[in-house]
Amino acid sequence: MSIAGLLGARVRRIEDPKLLRGEGSYVADLKLPGMVHVAFVRSPLAHARILRIDPSPALQLPGVVAVLTWESVRDAALFVPTTETKGFKAPEYPVLAAEKVHYAGQPVAVVVAEDPHVAADAASLVEVEYDPLLPVLDVEEAKTDHVVLHETLGTNIAYSRIFRGGDVDKVFATAEVTIRQRFTLPRLAPVPLEGRAVIASYIRAPGPGSLAVWTSTQVPHDVKRELAKALGIAANRLRVVAPDVGGGFGSKLNVYPEEILVPFLAMRLGRPVKWVEERREGFTATAHGRAQVADLELAATRDGRILGIRGMILADLGAYPLLTTPIVPPLTPRMLPGCYRIEALEVRLEMVYTTATPTGAYRGAGRPEAAYYIERLVDLLAREIGMDPAEVRRRNFISPEAFPYTTVTKLTYDSGNYAAALQKALEVGEYNAWRRRQEELRKQGRHLGIGLSTYVEICGFGPWEYGAVRVEADGTVCVYTGTSPHGQGAGTALAQITAETLGVPIEKVAVIHGDTDLIPHGFGTGGSRTLAVGGSAVYLAASRVREKMVRIAAHLLEASPQDILLEGGRFYVAGSPDRAVSFQEIVDAAYEGENLPEDMEPGLMASAGFTPEGETYPFGAHLCVVEVDPETGGVEILRYVAVDDCGRVINPLLVQGQLHGGIAQAIGEALYEGVVYNEAGSLSTGTLAEYPIPKATQVPSFTLDRTETPTALNPLGAKGIGEAGTIGATPAVVNAVLDALTPFGVRHLDVPLWPEKVWRAIRESSRPSPPEHEGFNRPAHPLVQRVQEALRALGSQAEVIEFAESTRTAADAARAVGTTVAQIVKSLIFKAGGEPVLVLVSGANRVNVEKLQGLVGVPIAKADAEWVRQVTGFSIGGVPPVGHRRPMRTFMDEDLLQFPEVWAAGGTPNAVFKTSPQELIRLTGATVADLKL
Repeated sequence: MSIAGLLGARVRRIEDPKLLRGEGSYVADLKLPGMVHVAFVRSPLAHARILRIDPSPALQLPGVVAVLTWESVRDAALFVPTTETKGFKAPEYPVLAAEKVHYAGQPVAVVVAEDPHVAADAASLVEVEYDPLLPVLDVEEAKTDHVVLHETLGTNIAYSRIFRGGDVDKVFATAEVTIRQRFTLPRLAPVPLEGRAVIASYIRAPGPGSLAVWTSTQVPHDVKRELAKALGIAANRLRVVAPDVGGGFGSKLNVYPEEILVPFLAMRLGRPVKWVEERREGFTATAHGRAQVADLELAATRDGRILGIRGMILADLGAYPLLTTPIVPPLTPRMLPGCYRIEALEVRLEMVYTTATPTGAYRGAGRPEAAYYIERLVDLLAREIGMDPAEVRRRNFISPEAFPYTTVTKLTYDSGNYAAALQKALEVGEYNAWRRRQEELRKQGRHLGIGLSTYVEICGFGPWEYGAVRVEADGTVCVYTGTSPHGQGAGTALAQITAETLGVPIEKVAVIHGDTDLIPHGFGTGGSRTLAVGGSAVYLAASRVREKMVRIAAHLLEASPQDILLEGGRFYVAGSPDRAVSFQEIVDAAYEGENLPEDMEPGLMASAGFTPEGETYPFGAHLCVVEVDPETGGVEILRYVAVDDCGRVINPLLVQGQLHGGIAQAIGEALYEGVVYNEAGSLSTGTLAEYPIPKATQVPSFTLDRTETPTALNPLGAKGIGEAGTIGATPAVVNAVLDALTPFGVRHLDVPLWPEKVWRAIRESSRPSPPEHEGFNRPAHPLVQRVQEALRALGSQAEVIEFAESTRTAADAARAVGTTVAQIVKSLIFKAGGEPVLVLVSGANRVNVEKLQGLVGVPIAKADAEWVRQVTGFSIGGVPPVGHRRPMRTFMDEDLLQFPEVWAAGGTPNAVFKTSPQELIRLTGATVADLKL
């Protein structure tokens, strides 16, 4: 059945008028008679034993109804749900901390009071005594199990898997070029406009009670399912409503402790209970996103052909798993090939617990990470071989004729034309003109950068979705959807589909969602599935209603259903437009029920469950032009062009709106945003004063264009657009900034590219630079620079050097920096957690180690020959050369330490280990005295 007309039209959002008039209905707006309010006592520590909780001072405050701790609810066995995944180790997550707390912000107690302000005051009076334990915030440190968070698991590693395809060893053995880079993606806070909020009301009855819950969620049916299990209440006595929801960005795909405790309290107290999240709570207790460390290597030919990828990805899960925690990280290695034909891949994924807020889905959920890694590697390859980044991409794209295309990670892309999207972005963005201008301005001392990103993402997740359409007796139409729109304008798109299918004005269509009493089942909104899956279900339901109306029209007109056409609200016989009945006449006949075809039931309603045949794969190309101020490190975006392909476009205005928001969030990730914890594990970025999301003045105007490559996997041909901007934009912005920094020799900087970070990189590059050498990086980390400066202040000429893994021998390293092998061994950098630790070979630097350590604030170890022997297994004079049948790396667990390379020349050991001194002590049996820590 053809659907056109309204589909593809720029229809303004039908949801907006009530919101603009202030008539929205959010959870915080709801008030119920006799309602009490709750506030949570949250741990200020990241890791500690709970020695004592004394609620008595809070209970003395007038208006306080109750204070509950884990002991109060232990018998109810209330635990936060996670998704069961094969091989995934999950600890029990109590709704209130039991014997220990595992992240700053974890609920320890809950206060119930007649007034929300009294509840907040009372929460501050609850006395909690803690015995602090070591926090573990760095994912690499957590991986060593030096401090195990959950004793029942015996390890911090929740999941480990190697994603493998093709012959990786072969492609790397034959590669003419290898590019290796370590990437750190910080935690991001979702910061939806509306925080989380929950209200619960329980009605006692002679039989089972009735529990109603209003919650700001993307998945009301998931909440219903998990509450029924947790609280032991029958599903037919439980109603969950997601009213107007002010954004979620994936964070509201989970079921949180508060969503279980508030209904539990309503059932226990017999009164309505309300909780509304404060913004600080949103930063500490709502799931964070991203939080990965990747060490990846790309193999290629000199003419720019990508052959393979290998490496490791470490995903920081935080302290506990939520529903989305286990399912997000595996998407990263799966989507790592991106738009490119890649023969081989071998990537180990490890998911690790740390003493931080749990992580989970955040706009893009695993795909932005993959796009960032591969797009940065492509730019690094282009720089290494001296080829235009656009040309490298062209040479590696999957051709349009190859679709459906199965990647090396066993995903089947449905359709695509990546070269067309890139070409359009280059043309619209005037790429060649910007390159010429860049060259001219560099001669004037101005530093422009041009960044590209071509991405593909996975959307349209199943397993299925519910949709229903009912024509009322007055001719108006109700649409019921199992998805749960929360700001994307999905209600408008679903109304367009229905109005077009039934031939009614869109003003006559109302879209109903988020109420489990009205919609029997649904999988909610996430993964850009609302239109592709939910919209297809609505289309099928509307088509069934239309088919029934056609049969009624044919019966009334004494014609064949095949001859009935619908146009302008009239059903008429083909070739005889005067033989017609109106839309309302058919509705009247359907509800009167007296003149209907034989065996037809009265009424006009139909439901459908749409099961997609597979996921969809939207794609696109983004171009960003920036200027970097070398005096301040500030970045200004001069031009931004996005060409996206989301399959068939139902409403261009909605597509543009999603791209505007997604690109803005990606700019935040690239330049501004990053959750920061202090050394004690408490959040340093707990408010919007410390966590900088982009302001209107920092977001440029976007030039948006598109190509349109429909999918055959759903009747709409739609793929999804909700996350595209967030996936495509971050690497484009970062590539632009790094392109601008090319004259300074800056190869890579991790996001966010704060002005101070960019300024320091430029400042460091202003010192005399060594000859360029493959795999060699000048020190870039601020602490490494502080070590270097402190050594100079102490009168030492020792160089602090960071080596890349592709540096083959000490002699190569010496040539790279213009020095001798003897000078190379003077300073080695160890990694302790995420920070560098300077290790001085005994006698090489005649400085006071304690004084140096005090100056730089970095742990210093002074090594001697015996220490080297204990660590490496070789005496200082007997290290075999690289390639020896028993190289140094065989003496330690490579997967655990991940140290990259061993250099040997003239029997002198030179090794860089990515681990902490404490871990070396554990592995080698060395004592603290040996290391002189």
